[in-house]
Amino acid sequence: MNITPHSIRQIALTYHPDIPQATQEAANIAAFLLEYDIQSSQGLITDQELRKRLMNKNFDILIALGGDGTMLRAGHLCGPIDIPILGINLGRFGFLMEVRQKHWREYLPSLVKGDFWLEERMMINTQQWRNGKMLGEWEALNEVVVCRGKTVLPVHLDTSVDDRFLTTYVADGLIASTPTGSTAYALAAGGPILPPELRNILLVPVAPHLSIDRAIVLAEGSSVSITVQTTHHAVLSIDGQSPVELEDKDCIEVRAGEHNVYFVRFQDPGYFYRNLTPHMNQNPSIGSTKCL
Repeated sequence: MNITPHSIRQIALTYHPDIPQATQEAANIAAFLLEYDIQSSQGLITDQELRKRLMNKNFDILIALGGDGTMLRAGHLCGPIDIPILGINLGRFGFLMEVRQKHWREYLPSLVKGDFWLEERMMINTQQWRNGKMLGEWEALNEVVVCRGKTVLPVHLDTSVDDRFLTTYVADGLIASTPTGSTAYALAAGGPILPPELRNILLVPVAPHLSIDRAIVLAEGSSVSITVQTTHHAVLSIDGQSPVELEDKDCIEVRAGEHNVYFVRFQDPGYFYRNLTPHMNQNPSIGSTKCL
């Protein structure tokens, strides 16, 4: 991807619908960009007209205002069309975000000048198969989770790597994560933290019962097949979106996706390790019921 100075002319501004100050902040940013002769369009992350214009590649960059959930939604949208994303944190955690709300005026001139670098994050492709027929296909930036549903009973998950049987997990679920997702649900389930530039899939069981209880980092390019063995409710979750109902013998195929997500970065490449300590020491979402 080649973005050169002065090549940025159109910027999309999108934000989370449940953040009260987001609309006004987007307007402030749009006015600021206009001083540099940069045109912008504003809208919710769910705005269909804005999404249509993005799909038509009418924009050079998307600025996402919100939290990590907003960045995930932006990644789903921009990954397949190679539009870079700059995250401005209006949420609480902001692991994926680059700029804090009060600092965007310091960084946007660098954006306009092209004084930044693009960090490439892998996505994973997921397919649901039943009786030899593909029922659905998705791309995830964080993780894919195959897990029990409403019934508090474990599911049996026959898992193969590169068409070779690995094990049958008896667990609440199994996470197939990207390196980006290694700091999300996979971390909460006891998995390791992977550097974001890797292209490996991470397998992490959730509450395993008398089965493999350690996370496994797969070789780059490996694929995973998960077949559900259950007599009760089981679901598939893609980046925390609405769950997909699964039936006994459904098979979930996971592999590296064709697309990548590009994050705009102003910090040096060592930022990831430098930011780990403050992120790990305190979770600012404690005490709140919403995830932005």
